[in-house]
Amino acid sequence: MAEVVELWVYLSSRPLFGLTATLAVYVAAQAVYRRLDHAPLANPVLWSVLALATLLAATGTPYPAYFAGAQFVHVMLGPAVVALAWPLWQRAAEVRRRGRALVLAALVGGAAAAGSAVALAWALGLPPEVIRSLAPKSVTAPVAMGIAEQLGGVPALAASFAVLTGLVGALSARYLFAWLKVPEWPVRGFAVGTAAHGIGAARALQVHPDAGAYAGLALGLQVLLAALLIPLVARWLG
Repeated sequence: MAEVVELWVYLSSRPLFGLTATLAVYVAAQAVYRRLDHAPLANPVLWSVLALATLLAATGTPYPAYFAGAQFVHVMLGPAVVALAWPLWQRAAEVRRRGRALVLAALVGGAAAAGSAVALAWALGLPPEVIRSLAPKSVTAPVAMGIAEQLGGVPALAASFAVLTGLVGALSARYLFAWLKVPEWPVRGFAVGTAAHGIGAARALQVHPDAGAYAGLALGLQVLLAALLIPLVARWLG
């Protein structure tokens, strides 16, 4: 047992620990996800986060030590988002025909996402920095952190809200669309990308190529619109 403890202390202090743990947990969660026929509640991102959080808490590993290795995965987030443009490029003519409607839908959807979060937080009497951190909750985490910092919020809190929003959207979208009787895959994908950014877009891409393409488009539009408009609206209101 002493040798095992010594080995763990050695491995947990190495930068590759975070990378190895992240990849191992995600591969295992992805295998279970496929085994369960992509059931929404078996979302691999959700279970990877829970498993890694449990591992770090149980072993007393500080988050900075974990992230020293996991940051290599974080760096790949940018290329992964850019890769979502390929299925969209394959539908370029179709997207151009619907351009105005898509931009309008993105504006309305983004305003609803940010406005409802801020209004609910204000009604509950939450602190101002929490309210500012909630405003960009439907934007992908790195951008949400930058927006929250401009607003005077807490970047780490904004990232947590963004991840939680993405997970809720990815888990609930299938059932919500079935309840609302929305059959069109482009509509489903655009709605998921608008509300649940990258995590929702990844889920949409697994379900149907049209849903994935429009989810990627919605994700990109929300990044642009939120980065430009949320700080402007905040200054206007403040």
